[in-house]
Amino acid sequence: MNRRTVLHALFAALALLTLPAMAGKTTPGNVSVRYDHPEHFTETRKIRALAPMRADEDYLKVLKAYIEQRASKMLPPGEHLAIVVTDIDRAGNFEPWRPYPMSEVRIIKDIYPPRIDLRFQLFDASGKVIREGTRKLRDPAFMSDSIATSSSGNLRYEKALLDRWLRKGPDHL
Repeated sequence: MNRRTVLHALFAALALLTLPAMAGKTTPGNVSVRYDHPEHFTETRKIRALAPMRADEDYLKVLKAYIEQRASKMLPPGEHLAIVVTDIDRAGNFEPWRPYPMSEVRIIKDIYPPRIDLRFQLFDASGKVIREGTRKLRDPAFMSDSIATSSSGNLRYEKALLDRWLRKGPDHL
């Protein structure tokens, strides 16, 4: 087992320890996030097929809270953003040809980039739709991103992907 793999496993374990702390946080009222059939997400199917012992959908709760918190900061007062996530494929993959227990470890390589597909609607204070659309968030160079590679947590690449999209601001979603 190389040093990088051990570090990724350690970061994943540390991220699980932060879940109880996140559960007590309140969510902003100007952003709503929901998942459209998460049981059909690429990530869900991949985990169930390749690493069933790692099947855990807590990452969905963490990402939902993260999106709500980050997006609420960029919205002007009175506006509301509704996001429906239609697919997620987290960075990395399981490599079943590796001997156990490595077959159950998510391997992060540049050939396994993060992907998030979503639909969104941005509403003004009166409820009128200002902007709407679909986005396929991708980052094939995710391992070169200094922010994602310097932060910790098993969702750092997905969070960096979302931050890049949200950083554009409400006028350029």
